[in-house]
Amino acid sequence: MSGSPFAAVSRPEQLRVASGCASPARVAHPPLSSSAVHLEGRLEIAAGQASHPGQRRANDDCMGLRIPEEPVRTLKGIAAVVADGVSSAEAGREAAELCVQSFLSDCYSTPDSWSVRHSARVVLTALNRWLYAKSHATQLGAQGYLSTLSALVLKSHTAYLFHVGDSRIYRIRGRRIERLTRDHVAGIGEHKHFLSRAVGMAADLGVDYREVGLRAGDCFVLTTDGIHDFLSDEELCGAVLEGLEGGGPFETRCRGLLERARSAGSDDNLTCQLLRIDAIAPAQRDELLRELTRLPFPPPLAPGMRLDGYQVERELHASARSQIHLVRSEEGGELLAMKTPSLNFEDDPAYIERFVMESWIGGRIDHPNVVRVVSSPCPPTALYYLMEYIEGGTLAEWRDGRRGVGVREVVSLMEQVAAGLRAFERLEMIHQDLRPQNVLIDAEGRARIVDFGSCWVAGIQEIAAPISRDAVLGTARYTAPECRWGETAGIRSELFSLGTLAYELLTGHLPYGEAFERCRSPRDFSRICYTPSHQHDPMIPTWIDAAIQKAVALSPDARYESLSEFLHALKEPSALRLSEGHRPLVERDPVRFWRGVAGVLLLAELLTLWWLLR
Repeated sequence: MSGSPFAAVSRPEQLRVASGCASPARVAHPPLSSSAVHLEGRLEIAAGQASHPGQRRANDDCMGLRIPEEPVRTLKGIAAVVADGVSSAEAGREAAELCVQSFLSDCYSTPDSWSVRHSARVVLTALNRWLYAKSHATQLGAQGYLSTLSALVLKSHTAYLFHVGDSRIYRIRGRRIERLTRDHVAGIGEHKHFLSRAVGMAADLGVDYREVGLRAGDCFVLTTDGIHDFLSDEELCGAVLEGLEGGGPFETRCRGLLERARSAGSDDNLTCQLLRIDAIAPAQRDELLRELTRLPFPPPLAPGMRLDGYQVERELHASARSQIHLVRSEEGGELLAMKTPSLNFEDDPAYIERFVMESWIGGRIDHPNVVRVVSSPCPPTALYYLMEYIEGGTLAEWRDGRRGVGVREVVSLMEQVAAGLRAFERLEMIHQDLRPQNVLIDAEGRARIVDFGSCWVAGIQEIAAPISRDAVLGTARYTAPECRWGETAGIRSELFSLGTLAYELLTGHLPYGEAFERCRSPRDFSRICYTPSHQHDPMIPTWIDAAIQKAVALSPDARYESLSEFLHALKEPSALRLSEGHRPLVERDPVRFWRGVAGVLLLAELLTLWWLLR
């Protein structure tokens, strides 16, 4: 980048991308906002960065540091990244800048329900393909937009590393240094080497990924080859520790490391970043409880009562964990559904956190097959959330109100429910409680998924909490076996529930009978067997039963890999490879088949001979 070799970049809380060093950033988490306080505690870091062209006229290195405000800092973390544009590439310098800028902006633009790994993978894949296409569009080919990239994301109690090329990330713990990345290089002769992997080099990008735990006092050092090619790991560790013990601004310590490499004979661009974990601690339990109980539980609601500008019309649903009432907005007259927590859990912080998360989850999904969570125009005075009101009933009520359900209707409903599940999947969420009572059928016959109380969210699972989280499982009779012992197969676990729904709609029974609900261990599940649906209803087509049987297989590996495969199998008999129980006998047991054919022919010959003799 142009400008002075040590161009200071101010405002540490903002996105900072430069070839110069950044102002020292000592950051402590302020008290989190009410929407995220149940997620995290305090993380204090000190950080700085510096870059110099060295003996070269231009600086092809680029670096960036982003320390966002809350609640983004809790949900997305703190990010640091260095990139070294390949000097032999005509657009290496521009590629390095694009790598840093894209990583620091696009990763924070992904849904906050995504995990760090998924967010970075999506961003880096798109970035790599764009640089690769840009090289070939400008006819630069393999000598076009190429850069190394090493990125570090600090979130909760974990550091996430992403690495391509020969820039590096080190961790210093105590007085010991550990290289956390490996160089992607190949040697030519004794002293020459070249990059074997870089961003923009090939259409498909291989990114090294790693997770390491955080401790107070850990130091992370990100460098380009202008530093680590001329300083051994021990010299690098000594220089960093000497700078830390000497005190002073962090950018001064980074500059000292650059000068040490120049003195050692470095003739390349030099860039380094230094981040130190000064304190890492979960939120105090008492502080968390105060924030979670800031809003009181609403009193038991009855028709005619008013709450925050909404008048209660009637109760729609009640269970041991919550109640749902039909309410009318006094301002606009709009009918909405208000979900309130049960007073039985007023002193249960895990339950309250889970209830707050329900509205957080629902507010991030916008899909016609998922019930929409509605924001209230005024700050609430009690703990509740609002949803759109769906005129109709649950899938269980819809099924019970009909004499029979046709195959076409079932397939259509499964398509709609699967579309809603994909909306969760795209946000790295798993509903985990798909059952007839959690699917509404509106007046137009459209299926709508409700109840987010059991949802698993990848991004939230990465964040530590000072309380034992309320791990609410789905309903046992519809939940995949692996979920019983705390595991999940992602969309394949959802597929099991979807297949069970389809089976029950067609037959009125469960695929493994009532014994399935009583199973608790893998051994218990090994003793039960699938009941073919045509035993309950001979009119159910064979291919439909085969598709459902594969969807509800007890082993996740035996199920379909995606929802679309299951739906395709339901609609296209020719596309379904029949299961062992439905394959023709000539394929399953050829010897038995031909023995049977021979027996039939022998019997025919005997009958013919008897008829002739007679």
